[in-house]
Formats: sequence, structure tokens, C-alpha cells
Amino acid sequence: MKEFYIDSDGTRLHAKLERPEGADKGPLCILVHGFTGHMEEDHIIAVKDAMIEMGVSVLRAEMYGHGKSDGEFKDHTLYKWVTNALSVVSYAKTLDFVTDLYFCGHSQGGLLTMLIGGMCADDFKAIIPLSPAWMIPEIARQGNVVGIPFDPKHIPERLVFDEGGMTGELKGDYIRVAQTIHVEDEIERFEKPVLIIHGDMDEAVPYSYATKAVDLYKDAKLVTIHGDDHCYTRHLDEVVEAIKEFFK
Repeated sequence: MKEFYIDSDGTRLHAKLERPEGADKGPLCILVHGFTGHMEEDHIIAVKDAMIEMGVSVLRAEMYGHGKSDGEFKDHTLYKWVTNALSVVSYAKTLDFVTDLYFCGHSQGGLLTMLIGGMCADDFKAIIPLSPAWMIPEIARQGNVVGIPFDPKHIPERLVFDEGGMTGELKGDYIRVAQTIHVEDEIERFEKPVLIIHGDMDEAVPYSYATKAVDLYKDAKLVTIHGDDHCYTRHLDEVVEAIKEFFK
């Protein structure tokens, strides 16, 4: 395992690269956490281990304001995450052992996966959004983020939240940026395989967004984790099996 930092326009992104034992050339998947998350969460580790077992190298990266990367959480925006992800993709494309490239992310990282998939469609063989929170731009336009209502035309300078076990503060710029993003545009651009994994008891991202996404993509499969929540705390083994099956 190699631990290092990737430069993203002066922001240092904490990264770890792991390869299957004895691997030569082969596929690589970029793996990203979600909102308030980091690369060492149980579901991220489980997905990483499943990919390694299937012969896929994994590059985990923490985005701006998360984990050990630069920046404060309250200052992060989806624009910053997109810029970060593009930097990680650029780094991955310099690795001479990579034959095929994949992108996988959880929650807000799943939204990021959908955005980057469309923006860099030529670079990826497939993408894997996990519980993708692609409703964020929509609810930002409606005036409700992390359970806090606001006037979408008069955005507050800060939001302090305590919702679903998450606590923190966001600046108004997070909302301003999110309101400009239209995920459907990037869904339309990506025509290769998409694997969506989502628990149907998800308390953070409605399961209906998974079914909507699978209908919008041209080549998508939805694996439903029945009775499970946003981070798959009940049936993580089923997520692992879905990942393994996908890479067969």
C-alpha cells in the first residue's frame, strides 16, 4: 500500500493506492467517500477489499475538507470536489500499469461519480455510484439542505446542522454552487455500464433516486440492498458480493 498526496491546484489530497498481490498491468478504480466521510469508513474499506480480491487496484482519495486532505469541511463545495476528482483522474492516467479505469463513490461521492463519469466519459470503462446523493442540487434549488429549510433565492451565509448523526457547518457557497449543477446532463453523456447499489431503507438519500437514475442511464443496473440503510450497516456483505459479481 502506498500513501501519499495528490496536488489539486495547490490543495493536497490524501490518497492511498493498493494493488492485488503480484499484480502486473490491470484495472484501477478510484474510490471516494461521501459527505462528512473519509477513506477508512467500514463500507469504503469493504468495497476496496472486494475490488482487490477481484484483481482491481484501488486508489482511494479524500476530497477537500475531508479526512486528511487540505481544507476545512465548512469551506467545501461541489465545484471544489469536481476539481479535486479531475486531479485524481489525471494522476491515475499517468500510472503505467492501468489498463482500464473505473470510478466509484458513496453518497456525495456517488453524486461526484455521476458528474465525473459524464465529464470524462472517454476515460472510464464503467462507473459505480453507491447510494448516490444526486438529489443535492435539486433540494438546494428547492431550499432544503441537510434537513434545514431556507429561502433558495436568499441563501444564508452559513448553515449549522445536526441531522442523522451528522453535525457540522456549511457556508452559503455550498448551496450556491449546488444550485447550478444539473446531474441529468452528465447522466446523458455516459453511455457505458453503470452499477448503482442502494439500500431501500436509506434514511439519507431516498431510494427513489436510484430507480430514477437507472432509468435515465443508457446501460445501468441497480442492485437493491433490501432493508439496509445509507452506509449498509446491516447487509454490507451483499454490497461486497455485488461488487465482486460486477468485476467478474
